[in-house]
Amino acid sequence: MKHLLLCAIAAGISISGCTPTTENSEVTQPVLVETDFRATGILAGSLPDVIEALESNQISSQDLVTLYLERIQKIDKNGPKLQSIIALNPDALTIAKQLDQMRAAGEIMGPLHGVPVLLKDNIETKDLIATTAGAFALKDNITGRDSPLVAGLRAQGAIILGKTNLSQWANFRSEGSMSGWSALGGQVRNPHMLDRNPCGSSSGSGAATAASLAAASVGTETNGSIICPSNANGIVGFKPTVGIVPQQYIIPISESQDTAGPMTKTVMGAALMMNAMATTTPDTDYSAGLTKDALKGVRVGVLNFAKGESMPILEHFKTALMDLEAAGAILVDIDKRPETPKDFGKMGYDILKYEFKHGLNAYLASTSAEQVTPRTLEELIAFNEAHSNIELALFDQSIFVASQSMDSLDSEAYKTAIETVQKSTRQEGIDTLLQEFEVQVLIAPSGPTVPRVDPINGDVWPSSWPGFGGHAAQAGYPHATVPMGGIHGISVGLSFIGGKNTDAEILSYAYGYEQHSLRRLEPQYHKDAEALPFIADAIKPYSEAK
Repeated sequence: MKHLLLCAIAAGISISGCTPTTENSEVTQPVLVETDFRATGILAGSLPDVIEALESNQISSQDLVTLYLERIQKIDKNGPKLQSIIALNPDALTIAKQLDQMRAAGEIMGPLHGVPVLLKDNIETKDLIATTAGAFALKDNITGRDSPLVAGLRAQGAIILGKTNLSQWANFRSEGSMSGWSALGGQVRNPHMLDRNPCGSSSGSGAATAASLAAASVGTETNGSIICPSNANGIVGFKPTVGIVPQQYIIPISESQDTAGPMTKTVMGAALMMNAMATTTPDTDYSAGLTKDALKGVRVGVLNFAKGESMPILEHFKTALMDLEAAGAILVDIDKRPETPKDFGKMGYDILKYEFKHGLNAYLASTSAEQVTPRTLEELIAFNEAHSNIELALFDQSIFVASQSMDSLDSEAYKTAIETVQKSTRQEGIDTLLQEFEVQVLIAPSGPTVPRVDPINGDVWPSSWPGFGGHAAQAGYPHATVPMGGIHGISVGLSFIGGKNTDAEILSYAYGYEQHSLRRLEPQYHKDAEALPFIADAIKPYSEAK
């Protein structure tokens, strides 16, 4: 199961579309804890709300950055201690001042002018922030390079507020890992329920976005690491078609599956981020097709084989289907999972290990020898052993060791594996489903309700995993998740999956659903499930229950 979860795996203004659902309020909106850490005012808004406030001069960029920094201090470093931010940009306020001066002079760089955003800490920026992947070996890795997606954000006037914590090495270090943990950043906490798994590896981006620590964030995915933390933290996540967002200067796992993507409160926010990040498609406006009627007459493939066995999730999925029909969608049942060849799972995992060794060796060689001591994966393994009290205190580096033993990308075994897996998930998988059932998009639950963080056993996931995200990841096809409600305050999402380069269409369908459902939950910052009165009473002896 581990390789299927890798991420880079396997207040004062009215906020339209951001209010939590009130239906079944006893389930989806638990009683608040004593201290209320919920965002208010502009910080409670979505990315479009923030943009509107800046454009109408309701707030300056300097004041906005200050508010976010104060909130980070209040709930990320103190209070519930989400530990979702691993580093802050020391020049953020200076940049904000410059952008405010430009706005006053009528010089607007783009829609994101003066907007503070966060980057997952495997994405390089030329700001004075190290790119660490959460690892001690890269703690001084200040490269002075902008990843193309960061250059795209910066060209539209975005401010890089800081870096988000993550599952170390994008959850590709150990079979026994704990999602959301890194040696440098510690354990990310889920703002909905603090002892719950934030999912990896873009855990910090998911938690920070849900908790209103920036206007938007960027995550990365290899297999599930945008979708899973977005599902777990109750936000919108979008994994684009591989290649639309360039991967240069992002610490790699898999050249065939890696992609960065936006993690935001709303679908419109994700589309606006894509307009800046997707530098290979500069003429595409990902927000243009986002209308409330986008699903009208659209044939939607319902992946019944991928809906899982959790009764609460099934109930939410049933409601989501009714929301889709209300939006005008034509639902088409798909009951049979596409067949895959023998050893499909092993080949898919081997691909990641082959490509990780190749890609990481190239990345380490490109870093500064003065700042980064290990220059190869082999040397990195030795470095971790030498610093085992820091790096290996909770779990091993079994994936590193297994990757080091792999042959080169010229090997016949690798070529066979990549051809087989891509054919199975593309032509014989998603493409076949779309064509055979004459549907334009596939839907399923995005994942399970998340378990508790478990430092003893590592991640413990249900044996029946809802969703079809693995196929989308291995095919390199677009995948969006949108909140569809919550179970005792734990969020669950609905997935939209499509064919290659149908990214704009997938975002439009996701938007159509979102506007007819509006089921995103605001985090409540419960310590644990026992903070809910009905659960606290239920687990007491009958004689002690109220």
